Amino acid sequence: MTKVFSMFSGIGGFELGLLMSGKDIEFTGYSEIDKYAIQIFEKQFKGVKNYGDATTIDETRLPGFSLLVGGFPCQAFSIAGKRKGFEEARGTLFFDIARILEHKKPKYFILENVRGLLSHDSGRTFQTILKVLSDIGYLVQWEVLNSKNYGVPQNRERVYIVGHLRGNSRPEVFPIGEINGEDNRINQPKELTKDLAQAYRVYDTNGVSTTLGAVGGGIGAKTGLYQVGVIKNRGKIVEREKSTCLDANYWKGLDNHGGRTGIMVNSNIRRLTPLECERLQGFPDRWTEGISDTQRYKCLGNAVTTTVVCEIAKKLLK
Repeated sequence: MTKVFSMFSGIGGFELGLLMSGKDIEFTGYSEIDKYAIQIFEKQFKGVKNYGDATTIDETRLPGFSLLVGGFPCQAFSIAGKRKGFEEARGTLFFDIARILEHKKPKYFILENVRGLLSHDSGRTFQTILKVLSDIGYLVQWEVLNSKNYGVPQNRERVYIVGHLRGNSRPEVFPIGEINGEDNRINQPKELTKDLAQAYRVYDTNGVSTTLGAVGGGIGAKTGLYQVGVIKNRGKIVEREKSTCLDANYWKGLDNHGGRTGIMVNSNIRRLTPLECERLQGFPDRWTEGISDTQRYKCLGNAVTTTVVCEIAKKLLK
C-alpha cells in the first residue's frame, strides 16, 4: 500500500488521479487553506485530516507516508503573472515542500507547476529547485505534459516533477506516451478573434479548450469564450438544441441586450459551464457542486488534470 500526503491539495485532483490508477492507496493527510476547496475535498475524501497552512506545518508531527504530492502555487512562475519567483511569497512555498521532504524522506514525490517554471529567471529558478531536491537525497525526473494528450479536450501544458529517494530502484516514469491516439497537429484551440485580451478571446467549439484559469477575473478570463451558432427569424432567436449563452455578470457591451446574453449576429457566445470544466480536468460530473460557480471555476482552474496524474502513478508505483 502507498501512503500519501498531499500539499496545496485543492479539490483533490492528485488524490482522484492516484485512485484512478488502480494502485493501492491510503491518504494520511492533506494541506489546504482555501475554504471552498476544503469544502469540496472534505465532501469527497471524508475523514482525511487537514494540516492547514503549509508554512506552519510541524513536520515532526506528520504521520508516515511514502509518497508526497503537490501542485505548489504557480502564480509566481506563470508567464501571465509578474514572474517574481522566489522573490514573491508564493514562490517560496516550494521550500515548505522541501522542508517536509527532508524530514520525512518519503520514497517518492510528484510535483506539478506551470511550464513557465522551466524558463523563469533564465532557468535559474528551476536549477535551484533541482539542487535543493538533490541535496535532500532525491534523484529527479521531469517532463512537460499536455492534458489534451491524456483523454481530456483541453490544451493545458504543465511540468511534472517526479523524484525517488536515492538507494531505491529508479522507476522510469518519463517519457510518458500519449493516450488519446489523435493527430495533435490539428488538436489545437481555434481562436476566432485577433489581438484581444484573454478575457475577450472567442474560440471555435470544434477545437480543444484553452487552459482553465483560476484567478483570471470575469467574462471569459477563467474559461475562455466559445462561439456556437444560433438561428434568427425576423430578428428573433429561435429555439434549438444547443444551449443559449450564459449571463456574463450583466456586462454592458455590443448592445443593451447583447452584452448580457452574448448574442452576436448569427452566433452565440458563452463561457464553459462548471460541469464542462469538471470534465476538462477529468473529474466526475458535479464533483464541485455546493459552492458558487465563481468558486467552482477558481477551484477547477487551480486543480491538476486527474488523467495525467493517473498515467504518472501507473509508471511510478509499480
